[in-house]
Amino acid sequence: MAGTRAETAEEPMKTSILKVDISVVRLSSSSKAGAEDTNTKGHVTIDDSHADAEHLRQAALELKTSDIPVAFPTETVYGLGADATRSSAVQGIYRAKQRPSDNPLIVHVQSVQQLRDLLRPKRHINGSDELSSHDSNHDQHETQHNRLEDPIPSIYTPLVRKFWPGPLTMIMPNPEGSILASEVTAGLSTFGARMPNSPIALALIQLAGVPLAAPSANASTRPSPTTAAHVKHDLDGRIATIIDGGSCRVGVESTVVDGLSDPPAILRPGGISLEELRECEGWENVTIGYRDVAQSEARPRAPGMKYKHYSPKAAVLLYEWTSSRPTREVLLSRVGPQRRIGIVRTLNWPAACELSSTLLDTAPQDGTAKSFIVEDDSGGDVEVLDLDLGQSPEGIARGLFSALRELDAKHVNAIFVEGIDDRQGDVAAAVMNRLRKSAEQAITD
Repeated sequence: MAGTRAETAEEPMKTSILKVDISVVRLSSSSKAGAEDTNTKGHVTIDDSHADAEHLRQAALELKTSDIPVAFPTETVYGLGADATRSSAVQGIYRAKQRPSDNPLIVHVQSVQQLRDLLRPKRHINGSDELSSHDSNHDQHETQHNRLEDPIPSIYTPLVRKFWPGPLTMIMPNPEGSILASEVTAGLSTFGARMPNSPIALALIQLAGVPLAAPSANASTRPSPTTAAHVKHDLDGRIATIIDGGSCRVGVESTVVDGLSDPPAILRPGGISLEELRECEGWENVTIGYRDVAQSEARPRAPGMKYKHYSPKAAVLLYEWTSSRPTREVLLSRVGPQRRIGIVRTLNWPAACELSSTLLDTAPQDGTAKSFIVEDDSGGDVEVLDLDLGQSPEGIARGLFSALRELDAKHVNAIFVEGIDDRQGDVAAAVMNRLRKSAEQAITD
């Protein structure tokens, strides 16, 4: 049974992948971004006649009864979820990922009401307006006032209407007497909240009946996972269940915004652009509040701000978009014992950077990289694995983490990456933000 599994970090457990077809779940039309009635956002219906529905119910039961986190798909990347109200469950996330405990977690909710419940001190999260014993001593007038007043800061109302469900995380005040586990906030007085635009994710939260603390479902510092196979590679033996809902369509994590600061700020770039945010009331002067280097502050304000992140095992050498491509000498200087290097191209670099090479007839069939053989100065053969992500920032974002993982799986010694202009928009900014955090070295002319 899910709730009786031994929880010893030393003993690997069996990790199962449970497929869930998207047709099992349907997102109601009133849930979609732009709907005026925010109370109906996030509602899904589940087709119980479909065999995959049982997989969702099994995973939801584990989330309610076990301290072992469950991996599940969202529209951005795969998340590693646990009941955000139980410390023992949230601690399971940190153990599985081997994540630093001062790195806060995003809380995923299925409804606006569920978020409201988190912003009021409560005994339980059950969709009702039951007050905690602390609040029960208040007089009737104050109790009614608390029920009528929306605890979601009004600065976020236009964002909830326009972008939820979607790839947007909003920094919320954590109330005194909060029912969130302290490990979620990592000592901060705030927490990040998101309603994912994934029917499978929303159905899982709805069935579990609790908000889910959920960072990306990868080992800490590794590239974020965009498929169930990526999760299995990193966390096999550390978690019991992975919900396989196919590939993620966005490919980079959510935009994180802080509306509690003046002016409001973007703490992490993602799929929602600066221009889109500035079209919303109260967000006309939103600023960029992140740096593409590790933060020196003791506690990051949002996930992904402080530590080196998104890194494969191979050394990543990022060439900023203003830089010339690497020369033959530079490329071959990074050849190591495996005699393999990787190249990730975007806009301008030619195949294999025009090294004198021969395309192998037996190019890999299990990925998108093409294999070239190059002769080095000593007459030895070097394999160059060349991967073209295309010119669209959206396509680059979708393929970035998979590309880094694919080249890592082929045991390259170094990965040379052609950067893009991060002024093209927030998707481009998000791509470069992740690459700068993964890179051993960023090259500029």
